[in-house]
Amino acid sequence: MDTNTTTRRWRAFADLLIVVGVLVGVKQLLLPVTMLFAGPASTFSAMIVATWLLRRSRSSWSELGLQMPENWLRTIWHTALVFVALLAAAGSFQALANLFFEDIGTSGRFDFVEGNLPGYLMMLALVWTHGSFFEELLFRAFIITRLDLGFGQTRFSGYLAVLLAAVFFGYRHYYYQGLHGAVVTGGIGLVFGLIYLKAGKRSILPLALAHGAMNSTAQTIRFLGG
Repeated sequence: MDTNTTTRRWRAFADLLIVVGVLVGVKQLLLPVTMLFAGPASTFSAMIVATWLLRRSRSSWSELGLQMPENWLRTIWHTALVFVALLAAAGSFQALANLFFEDIGTSGRFDFVEGNLPGYLMMLALVWTHGSFFEELLFRAFIITRLDLGFGQTRFSGYLAVLLAAVFFGYRHYYYQGLHGAVVTGGIGLVFGLIYLKAGKRSILPLALAHGAMNSTAQTIRFLGG
């Protein structure tokens, strides 16, 4: 292995540790103050740091899949397919989680949304930043590609990267969804990671749009009292 390759691999791991450290550190710092905004604040902070790290390495989000589509109809069709995959993953892993853990929902984190138009609109703003694009860019694009590069981009390194990213994605939701929610969201992260590995580097938009559509639907149901 030449020196340049070794340097790139260690730099990938270093960048990964920095971004994961921001994601964990900022959230843990803010959790005693606010459960609602601790997660979003950590992803906003991590996006700033990750963007700087990409620019430092002469890379960009576009290289990781954030690109304007050449064909919007095809993108919408792919988004619909990803949305179906998301529903299937959520249902399957929820059934699995039900066998072992109590479903505590979201621990009342979003109860304020019901009948609260300003609160609902605020959550939609967070959904389409933190809860869709930022999560996909960080937990799929950045973490998976850095892990894959760090592991040497072998035949199986991408799959290992997807698995580790999914475990971390599940952990991120444990603080308000418990082990049940961690299994479900981790399972969704696993499916999304596999999709990213196969097609997301060409365009991450279907993943982000499907993610945002699901979260928007959930918040709308809460707002309407469902």
